[in-house]
Amino acid sequence: MDWDWNNAVDSIPLLLKGLVVTLELTLLGSLVAYVLGVVFALVRRAGIPVVSQLVYLFVEFVRSTPLLIQVFVLYYLLPPTTGIKMSAFVTGVVALGVHYACYTAEVYRAGIEAVPKGQWEAATALSLPRRRVWTGIILPQAVPRVLPALGNYTISMFKETPLLLAIGVVDVLSSAKAVGAETFRVVEPYTMAGILFLLISFPASIAVRRLERRAGQL
Repeated sequence: MDWDWNNAVDSIPLLLKGLVVTLELTLLGSLVAYVLGVVFALVRRAGIPVVSQLVYLFVEFVRSTPLLIQVFVLYYLLPPTTGIKMSAFVTGVVALGVHYACYTAEVYRAGIEAVPKGQWEAATALSLPRRRVWTGIILPQAVPRVLPALGNYTISMFKETPLLLAIGVVDVLSSAKAVGAETFRVVEPYTMAGILFLLISFPASIAVRRLERRAGQL
């Protein structure tokens, strides 16, 4: 099939609208993953009876099942069983956020364990409140160390948003599909969608590498 530049150019406006949705999903999902990941990591480290074990089982369960299955469960199975009905967009944010929170939790845990033991001992010797120890000493040292890994997960999340096409989220890939259905030409819109993904993910990957070098100097 010959390449049609007119079709490729005409598809760009709709693809850009879909790209905005993709970026919104990525940013909101990342926010959920970062915050919830810290909560999971702190609960697991606290060793609270039953609660820590439940969080561990939940994290391992989510990490061991495909994201697409989790999306289907939240969108199709959750409403009839619990009465909780979310839009496709909100479902996407929740699914992406919770899924990647289970990965970022392990990243945070590794960052916390990398804090020198002397810092913990000094905080204990000074009898600092537990909240002050975490917010003023441990987390400010742990978070910068894990920023590169968090950045990599954000890029992965960005590239996995097309899975939400299965529940009707109108992202960049869904927009490419719509253009193909209207023009009966799929090569151009899908290729342009791939280029848009590349234009976002490649510079982001370079930025993450720079973060890795800076984190290595800490």
